[in-house]
Amino acid sequence: MNRRQFFRNSAMGIGAAMIASQFPLNLEAATKALKKPLGFQIWTIKDQLIKDFAGTLKMMANQGYQSVEMCSPPGYISSGFGPLVSMKGSEMKKIVEDAGLVLESTHYGMGELRENLNERIDFALESGQKQMIASSFWLPKDATMSDWKKAADELNEIGAKTKKAGIQTGFHNHHTEFEKIDGVLIYDELLKQFDPDLVKMQFQVAVINIGYKAATYFNKYPGRFISAHLADWSASTEKQVPVGQGIVDWKELFEAAEKCGVKNYFVEMNPETFKESADYIHKL
Repeated sequence: MNRRQFFRNSAMGIGAAMIASQFPLNLEAATKALKKPLGFQIWTIKDQLIKDFAGTLKMMANQGYQSVEMCSPPGYISSGFGPLVSMKGSEMKKIVEDAGLVLESTHYGMGELRENLNERIDFALESGQKQMIASSFWLPKDATMSDWKKAADELNEIGAKTKKAGIQTGFHNHHTEFEKIDGVLIYDELLKQFDPDLVKMQFQVAVINIGYKAATYFNKYPGRFISAHLADWSASTEKQVPVGQGIVDWKELFEAAEKCGVKNYFVEMNPETFKESADYIHKL
């Protein structure tokens, strides 16, 4: 099950001051709970964002969010991001910060990282990004474990180049990586194949619906995870629900994430869950 299927089936300084002025939640209390800004991934609201970039970001800041994770416009043209391709990195950075948010992380396709890495690094630096996340390898369903390992090695090479520019490369999982090939879990093999220094992991908490807990991996692999996509799941309705209303033990997750060295948290669920999720996390 890929990200689209999951969602379909599931139905600081100046920036901190700006955030605090835009919504009633207490920023200091929020950082005590997470010890990091609360962010969101734009994928599930991409259509709205593309139509009104600044307005959508301000709306999310008003709902309690402090950071945003983008998708690379050139790499996501086929998903409708064409109107944002002409936006310069400095322009994007200003619009994000004017909305009271920070931009440190963006998703990139393997194709653009493979073919246009220098250009993407320049854009990342110009827009203030600290993390470039490979959103997927997009390997075919019949890919062998050797294919997965080769892709991991390629991302290691990409990570070496971004590191020289001061940017951390990361890898985002979907449900696919939690499938097995000849009885071996793909995700576990990727952790073995990635260079721990060159490629950090971004854990998709949504895999809780197939039995895999983020906290388990954070505790088992300290230092390997740089960020997490937050989602919750109701076992009774078998649908995603706002953070705090499902089966994820969030206290356990955030404690493990802090010890593991996670730097960013991004809620990524259906739009109607964003506000309740932010409210819950801010009150932890």
